[in-house]
Amino acid sequence: MEYAFKEDRYDKMQYRHCGISGLQLPAVSLGLWHNFGDIDNQQTARDILRLAFDKGITHFDLANNYGPPPGSAEENFGRIFKQDFRDHRDELIISSKAGWGMWPGPYGDLGSRKYLIASLDQSLKRMGLEYVDIFYHHRPDPGTPIEESMGALNQIVRQGKALYVGISSYHPEETKKAVKILKDLGTPCLIHQPKYSMFDRWIEDGLLQTLTEEGVGCICFSPLAQGLLTDKYLKGIPDDSRAHSHRGNGAIEESAITPERIAKAIKLNEIAKRRGQNLAQLALAWVLRHKIVTSVLIGVSKTQQLLDSIKCLDNLTFTDAELKEIDKVLL
Repeated sequence: MEYAFKEDRYDKMQYRHCGISGLQLPAVSLGLWHNFGDIDNQQTARDILRLAFDKGITHFDLANNYGPPPGSAEENFGRIFKQDFRDHRDELIISSKAGWGMWPGPYGDLGSRKYLIASLDQSLKRMGLEYVDIFYHHRPDPGTPIEESMGALNQIVRQGKALYVGISSYHPEETKKAVKILKDLGTPCLIHQPKYSMFDRWIEDGLLQTLTEEGVGCICFSPLAQGLLTDKYLKGIPDDSRAHSHRGNGAIEESAITPERIAKAIKLNEIAKRRGQNLAQLALAWVLRHKIVTSVLIGVSKTQQLLDSIKCLDNLTFTDAELKEIDKVLL
């Protein structure tokens, strides 16, 4: 029997405009970087996607190499989409990316027109889609002229394979160049996807200001520092942690879970408790406090984690004293 999504799914989610565009994204989006590969439980993946949409999460973020193995997250998403979401395509924002190594040889990595266009064609085939809503260049490529990479994004939109384009992990000066090129081509840069969390604040050194000035939206990945900003590691590394799994594909390394970071997480957790939140909710709210941040990307392995994360929206306001106290812990 076909799954019936809840009719009130839009009532409690917050939606924010993406930069100066007309497109709105949910404040919390679902990333499929982990937990949707062939090594993962497919029924759990399906349950997570269903619940996300039931809670108003309309944006599902993928990339060509998500898995493992690479490509499997898109394949698995495509199968679930066909089963559950086909009649809701126009209610969804589906994104993909290319820029990291995907297949052997010189045409399966980085930022050439050859790679970006071929990769999206493969992604669309894996997902069974006619187009994606957003297609990103996944990382800057110093070996390819930025005009070529942005020209490929423009061509992809002109061909109807994506409605919008974005960039990921570009530094401020690179971002300014990319935005200008795309603007001149008539295909505005909709969005930038950087890594940002309490433990990785690089975008505060110019990128947030650049995005604000250019009217480009911002969607942050790894806002929970791959689990470090949750209660998962407050008492050490649990047996079921991805740090033990050797998954590859960006899974957190045990070396990243340092006593210093755990000590900071414990102090932040005390601040969270005073706000009526847990550590993860505090960390997500802290990222969303920026006006230019359109959405945060969460990755979950259980439905309860998704429900827990969404509760960050209950308290997004920080006092100056709270922000100073957080900075004191982090700096």
